[in-house]
Amino acid sequence: MENLSQITGRIFDIQRFSLHDGPGIRTIVFLKGCPLRCRWCCNPEGQEWEAHVMKMPGKPQKLMGQDVTAGEVMKTVMRDMPYYARSGGGLTLSGGEALGQPEFARALLMLAHEQGVNTCIETTGYAARETIASLLPYLDTVLMDIKHMDPRKHEQYTGRSNELILENARFIAAHAKELIIRVPVIPSFNDTPEEIRAIAGFAKALPGVHRLHLLPYHRLGQDKYDALGREYTMREFSPLPDEKMRYLLSVAEESGLICQIGG
Repeated sequence: MENLSQITGRIFDIQRFSLHDGPGIRTIVFLKGCPLRCRWCCNPEGQEWEAHVMKMPGKPQKLMGQDVTAGEVMKTVMRDMPYYARSGGGLTLSGGEALGQPEFARALLMLAHEQGVNTCIETTGYAARETIASLLPYLDTVLMDIKHMDPRKHEQYTGRSNELILENARFIAAHAKELIIRVPVIPSFNDTPEEIRAIAGFAKALPGVHRLHLLPYHRLGQDKYDALGREYTMREFSPLPDEKMRYLLSVAEESGLICQIGG
């Protein structure tokens, strides 16, 4: 019989007591590695598979990347079981891209379900369909980004086209217990009403999808690029004004979906 607790993966952080990325109070496990290179990514330390040192100003240097067993991670997750029970929270896998470590992700999700812990994944959806299908039985909620409907612009800003992502969104919608579409709203990339309307229309057409979250652009990860010796190419852009976000929210709501700012 498979020993799920001994399956090993690589993470770069575990965040407890989160009120985002799924319902209730959650523990978020950040897995290393991502096939996309979104210009605005707030977790650049999670993009590369290799472990590396990051030195933030005024803080000691930190090794970003640790190999751990699923059992070790679950010891941390289970510390907050009383909070999950009261709030409807649980475990969320994030990254990086958790789909890039499917065996490790599957082990964590299966162990969580064995303990009665709600499960969620935050994903780009950029993976083989077989990988996604192997995880869906153990996921209560999928939070999936749809960043743009234009494949060329998507590739320009993320390094990958969106065809596979859109195909997988249709597959996930047809088979997941719950799929929520999220849209990081990025200046110069997808912050026009036409672009938001197109994404919302796509989401509305997905079977079983009822919710869409607009995630405002922020620059909270900018210092990480400096600490990693990398260029932050979005430096010239400021977060969108609240009134523009509210307007784009009203545009998204034209689809009939339940929409909100933040997630």
